Amino acid sequence: MFSKQTADEIEKAASEFGLEPAALLAIAEIESAGQVFARVDGRNEPLIRFEGHYFDRRLSDDRQARARAAGLASPTAGAVANPRGQAARWQMLEQAAGIDHQAAHESTSWGLGQVMGAHWLWLGFDNVDGLVAEARSGAAGQARLMARYINKAGLKDALNGHDWEAVGHGYNGPGFRKNNYHTKLAEAYRRQIDGPAPGDLTMQVGSRGELVTELQETLVALGYPVDTDGIYGPGTASAVRTFQAEHGLAADGIAGERTQGAIRTALQPATGGLWPALRSWLAGIFGRS
Repeated sequence: MFSKQTADEIEKAASEFGLEPAALLAIAEIESAGQVFARVDGRNEPLIRFEGHYFDRRLSDDRQARARAAGLASPTAGAVANPRGQAARWQMLEQAAGIDHQAAHESTSWGLGQVMGAHWLWLGFDNVDGLVAEARSGAAGQARLMARYINKAGLKDALNGHDWEAVGHGYNGPGFRKNNYHTKLAEAYRRQIDGPAPGDLTMQVGSRGELVTELQETLVALGYPVDTDGIYGPGTASAVRTFQAEHGLAADGIAGERTQGAIRTALQPATGGLWPALRSWLAGIFGRS
């Protein structure tokens, strides 16, 4: 689930690079599960994944030894596990950067399209920091980075022609069939083409993405503590049930149209003093005016 603002940014990047918007949205959905930002140290940051085997082969002998001793590098793919939470992943990146800044950022995949930092020169950036700055600039920068990679990798015709196997091989690698990447792309594309059906904005256990994060942030603002991770799990469902019970709604833990409307209303107290401050706070959380 992308917000309209993010979907618009992805569509704009698609048009800039001559890609079909619905097809680019499909890749973004699969790569990011609809989640664009994580809140890290008070800032909206792109989602990242650190690859310890990339890091390992980019280090000199002494730095490699330090990184391996710290559990940040290994010659074996997958041996260095990524923490579940994004804040912890950013801490891991910071630790790795303390050993070798360039190698650490090259060994990280960035943003909506999970583009590896190691591709900075190939993609036309002056250095890896230029690629990172694009990813950190917002949803638009992440979308441009993803579109630039697709264009440079020669996947434009395959994407626009809906050759999902070719796109899967070129974007996800030769093992794309193991995770049914190509069929997931086809399904995501169909969802984009068909458009949202009535009730599609209903959120429940299993829902993911930006809209879930916004719901969670709003619940926190109203005094219902939940993790703001963009994943509608049991904790979020429990908070929604509590809100529903306290506001005379059916306590089913599903955030449908009526529940979402009640949550919006609850954010607008009868006295006008609190709402402007809260609205400003939410704007800072979501990066919007």
